[in-house]
Amino acid sequence: MTSLRLVPTIVRLTLFEALRRRTLWALIALTGVVVILTGLGFEYLVSQARDRGTSELQLQLGVSQVLILCAFMFGFILATTAAFLAAPAIAGDVESGVLQAMLARPLGRGTFVLGRWLGLSIVVVGYGLGAGLLEIGAMKLTSGYGPPDPLGAAGALAGQGVIVLTLTLFLSSRLPSIASGAVAVVAFGLGWGVGVLGGVGAALGVDSLETVSSIVRVAFPSDGLWRSAIFALEPPAVIAVLSANRSTAVLQANPFFAGKGPDPLYLAWCAAWVAGVVGLTIVSFRRREL
Repeated sequence: MTSLRLVPTIVRLTLFEALRRRTLWALIALTGVVVILTGLGFEYLVSQARDRGTSELQLQLGVSQVLILCAFMFGFILATTAAFLAAPAIAGDVESGVLQAMLARPLGRGTFVLGRWLGLSIVVVGYGLGAGLLEIGAMKLTSGYGPPDPLGAAGALAGQGVIVLTLTLFLSSRLPSIASGAVAVVAFGLGWGVGVLGGVGAALGVDSLETVSSIVRVAFPSDGLWRSAIFALEPPAVIAVLSANRSTAVLQANPFFAGKGPDPLYLAWCAAWVAGVVGLTIVSFRRREL
């Protein structure tokens, strides 16, 4: 119990370390620039389309697809940022010898891991929600259109970041910093790629690909959260029109379309997955020799 009382202290130290990094502030500044540029792009797209007599439904489809593409790129940036922050969280302190001095005090390894994870999660979720909602707000302001569930979309993208962060922290309990970050980013990319193959498998009737995709979405649920973000960004009218004009199987092959929202049980599993991997990280770190 005495050790657990130190969790807020580790959280504060983790937040301080993350916020003093110039790379993070540079990323935030670049995010602001990107939001401004994409906002201007949305305004130009809509004004040009209206001048050419484009229907409102087509405008909604075009704007929503561009926004989903922006979300896709932001998701990879957020995942890379999460891996960059978490990779040295344990391994870096072990390699520098700092952790040996810290653990000589009444600080348990489980407390250290939990404090690190909470602090880094606050940074990733805060950045993910802030940047995501800022981008959506810029689109709404300049184009006049907004997604049906902006908070759900930003939350799903932030959830992806937490998934990558949690995996990286687990790997950091055993691997060097660079290796743990690289493996986590590759796993994130592979998860998305397998999800695309699963959709193509569903469209072509290849059940084995669809089965593998479903297994991967359970084992590493980042792609499932990506589908949730897509659904939250799609206007209901666009979903209805596309579903009526094209078969469901063909639509599933589109990596930027989701015909249904997230299953609450799946979201619960994502939370359980994160808790389980954090627990495994604590067990793994306790067994590591410093």
